[in-house]
Amino acid sequence: MDPSPTNFPILSYVMSRLPPAIRRSLSNASDSHDVENPAERELKPLEPYFEIAERMPHLNNPALISAMRRAVGDVVQSRSTLQVLGKRPDHETVEVARLRLSEIQSRPRKEEESEEAKEEMEIYKAVVSIDEMHESYGKMLSDAERRLEKIYEAAAEGIDLIDEEEAAAAEMDEEVVRILSEAEAGKEIEKVDLSGRKLKILPEALGKLRSLILLNLSNNQLQVLPDSIAGLENLEELYLSGNLLETLPDSIGLLFKLKTIDVSGNKLLALPDTISQCRMLVELDASFNRLTYLPTNIGYELVNLKRLSVHLNKLRSLPASVGEMKSLLVLDAHFNELRGLPASIGRLANLEILNLSGNFNDLTQLPDAISDLTSLKELDLSNNQIHALPDDFGRLLNLSKLKLEQNPLAVPPKEVADRGAEAVRSYMAKRRADLAAEEERKSTEMQQQSQAGLLMKSTSWLNNLVTNVSDYMGSPRKSNPDPFLDQQF
Repeated sequence: MDPSPTNFPILSYVMSRLPPAIRRSLSNASDSHDVENPAERELKPLEPYFEIAERMPHLNNPALISAMRRAVGDVVQSRSTLQVLGKRPDHETVEVARLRLSEIQSRPRKEEESEEAKEEMEIYKAVVSIDEMHESYGKMLSDAERRLEKIYEAAAEGIDLIDEEEAAAAEMDEEVVRILSEAEAGKEIEKVDLSGRKLKILPEALGKLRSLILLNLSNNQLQVLPDSIAGLENLEELYLSGNLLETLPDSIGLLFKLKTIDVSGNKLLALPDTISQCRMLVELDASFNRLTYLPTNIGYELVNLKRLSVHLNKLRSLPASVGEMKSLLVLDAHFNELRGLPASIGRLANLEILNLSGNFNDLTQLPDAISDLTSLKELDLSNNQIHALPDDFGRLLNLSKLKLEQNPLAVPPKEVADRGAEAVRSYMAKRRADLAAEEERKSTEMQQQSQAGLLMKSTSWLNNLVTNVSDYMGSPRKSNPDPFLDQQF
């Protein structure tokens, strides 16, 4: 998947000069999926690189190479993504996928909307999508090569190289300065959107925007947030997704009016305990991070939370306090390492959607308390190791969508699970009734056996008593002589 030195000589040379850490991550991602040079990439001699360096001497200029590397950042990112997705499907496979998609879409609407049809469509769409991404990648390589040629020509002519990244950063700084200047001039600013601007730092002065209600900082390059963010006392919406944050400041707990916070797609190892003080929170999205746990008391404080998204993390458990989130409607914890659920989860009386899919070998059973989620409408348990559903599962009367694929289920059996939520609910309800009847029968038998045993013991005791009395009345008895009466006078 590396660009061929023959077709893309400059691009190939530049990518060979990437920082060592990036080269290692790219080469380790999926060597077997190298489409351009499947098996030779590591073994190819470096002569072409020496040759191009001789033909284009300005390539020895570190500043030029630095500028070129920045110019092909999209190629590096796309290459890494394609390596994860896998090699390009062959032409025949793609054509078959397109044909099958066309056939499915031409079916009557009811058939098209069936679960099987939807799953089939997703598979074929994925095949076509991967092929299109590879096709776009090929065009991207050509465009990148042309960009590099222009940059080299500019350098050869002695034109100063423009550092696009620094220019963007400077432009960003100017935008921040403009916003702060307007605020100092007395303008009340309620919404600020600084998303997608390659912003690396935020000035402390940002905390002076007291009237701010919405702040969007998503898709930047932020590694830290200033503590002064606590000054945004009226902030209700904060969007920080797609940055490089490893921590959040404790001062975030002072945003008492915050209702929505999105910190997805960062590098967070934990959420600060102080986030529990944002008691007005309605939506918290911390997905696609590196979380291994949630704050212990998070549920006791965030009683107004309606949506909690913590999927694509490394969570091994949920705190017991999560059961106190009485307003929670949606809990998404798929693709984690959950080994179980707290029994307190049964107290989420308003929960409507629960996604626990993709915890794979870690999630092997569900607590009985999950049967208390009587408001539940959608439940996804696919791709786990669950062998049996709780006996009272039939109590989930509002459940309309249930996914149980890729589980070693014995209760209910697979043929029942494949028929959907209603079939499973009916099966589990009947099974619970049968179990209750069996328990009652056994209890009755035990009572009868106990009574029979007691009667036999009573009869045996009476028989022994009668026998003893008969023996006493019927046998002759010799009285003891009285020596006084036998004395002769």
